[in-house]
Amino acid sequence: MIGILRNLTYRRLFAAQILSLLGTGLTTVALGLLAYDLAGANAGAVLGTALAIKMIAYVSVAPIAGALAGRFPRRGFLVVLDLLRAGFVLLLPFVTEVWHIYVLVFAFQSFSAAFTPTFQATIPDVLKDEGDYTRALSLSRLAYDLESLASPMLAALLLAFISFHWLFLGTTLGFLMSAALVLSVSLPGVRTAVQEQFVSRLTRGTRIYLKTPRLRGLLALTLAVAAASAMVIVNTVVLVRDVFGGSEQDVAFFFAAYGAGSMAVALLLPRLLDRINDRPVMLAGGVILVAGLLIATVTPDVWTALALWLLLGAGAALIQTPSGRLLRRSSHQEDRPQLFAAQFALSHGWWLLTYPLAGYIGAVWNLPVAFLVAAALAASGSVAALLLWPSGDPAVIEHTHEATRHDHWHVHDEHHQHEHEGWEGPEPHRHLHTHRPFRHAHAYVIDDHHPTWPG
Repeated sequence: MIGILRNLTYRRLFAAQILSLLGTGLTTVALGLLAYDLAGANAGAVLGTALAIKMIAYVSVAPIAGALAGRFPRRGFLVVLDLLRAGFVLLLPFVTEVWHIYVLVFAFQSFSAAFTPTFQATIPDVLKDEGDYTRALSLSRLAYDLESLASPMLAALLLAFISFHWLFLGTTLGFLMSAALVLSVSLPGVRTAVQEQFVSRLTRGTRIYLKTPRLRGLLALTLAVAAASAMVIVNTVVLVRDVFGGSEQDVAFFFAAYGAGSMAVALLLPRLLDRINDRPVMLAGGVILVAGLLIATVTPDVWTALALWLLLGAGAALIQTPSGRLLRRSSHQEDRPQLFAAQFALSHGWWLLTYPLAGYIGAVWNLPVAFLVAAALAASGSVAALLLWPSGDPAVIEHTHEATRHDHWHVHDEHHQHEHEGWEGPEPHRHLHTHRPFRHAHAYVIDDHHPTWPG
């Protein structure tokens, strides 16, 4: 896995990702302390609202960013987003009202919603080999899990010497260093085969996503991940402190167990996916999540609960880590920014549902009921994925093109071989042209000439 870091471009991008993650982690800690400083005992409500705002920004802004990503040089787009994130975080120490937090969180998370899917869509273009890309996905999963452990520890160390306001400066420095690393590499350009109206580009990623069976299965499995992770994130503190009577340190141990399960899977997956297809591996993750949530309904003892958190982390990673492989396999290079943005928005839509659901049911009824509802959601997602994602899912599909005559922007690829009169101009260009009927086979993805999946 570490061998892919020999690729200079990827190594610098991975370093930029780590710095960005550490910065975001420091902001999470500092934001909690800032909320308490402004709202006191109501800090939990402030943070809950900020979390909901974050999800709204992710769901609403990511598709817009995906539509814009192909219009600008990729490297410059990412650098500008890092600089904007750094600038808005730097304003947080100066807020004096709770509503200031909400405004700045929406702005900051909006730029993150643009940066993250664009960055993710860049990696498969840097690492062309699928094996290398799989290892990069596992390395990225490890980085996310290690950040969840390292950022609180780093924040605690820094807070022994400085005020929490200075943590925002650390975040800003992290984003600036991330921007410098992105600026230091040359990134592959995104080839735009057709000129398309903004509204069409805005929905292009979602259209490709929802018309591709394996991606519909991925979206269903993401519901299972959201149901399980929402229970972990929202109710771990309630389970440990109120049910088990544990300490704040014990809460940290539970989060560490969840992260350890995820990291273990990230280390094993590259070799596993060399032998087994994505579908059975990801469906197994759904089964693990359902089983873990069902067992949790009986309120197990501390050690059993720790083992369950380890299991839930492993199940979530079995689904989340390979997801980039499905997105890469289901798109042309020029459509990846929109497709990754669609995955980002649609998946966070599930979290927008499950976060408040987990908190509300746990508070109004009890944790066993909350775990049961989460298990039902996870089971629904897993069964839906089983039905939506066919077991026979070949990359190359033989299919027929009917005769058509239409007018649109195009280049002369395998689908456009026709005569010209000389006035049409350089490619891409637009004119009335005819497609003769023919049948062929190739790696099938949804695009302008393949608007539906073959029956």
